[in-house]
Amino acid sequence: MQGVPPADIIQLMPTVWTEPFWQATAEHRLVLPRCTECGEYRFPPTPFCGSCSAQTVEWIEHDGRGTIYSFTVIRHAVIPDVRDALPFVAAVVELPGTGGCRLVGNVVGVRPEEVRIGHDVAIDWYDVREGETVPVFRLR
Repeated sequence: MQGVPPADIIQLMPTVWTEPFWQATAEHRLVLPRCTECGEYRFPPTPFCGSCSAQTVEWIEHDGRGTIYSFTVIRHAVIPDVRDALPFVAAVVELPGTGGCRLVGNVVGVRPEEVRIGHDVAIDWYDVREGETVPVFRLR
């Protein structure tokens, strides 16, 4: 997939707090943790809720539609192995209905000059290897 790093340099390292997220991405689903005590979404996943300090969460499915909050275009290969995949458009995407949760992912299938803050995007999936998938975004 153009606009993403080569699979051999991507190393996912799930923790007890992020494992449900990564399991869902492997199934091409986006889930976000929401505190079962106060209802606040907490993304990225953390051991304690920032609002009420509770630890329990429920994983809520999200459709993956969002808006580009910020982005940068990466044109210089700091890591030589990514040179052939450049340029990357790395974006911070705000997910509506989540109290301001934002997800970082590459915007693919578009020339960098076409990307703007405020553009609507939809989630897509980059299957890195069997059982490991990372979210990417496409303009809507």
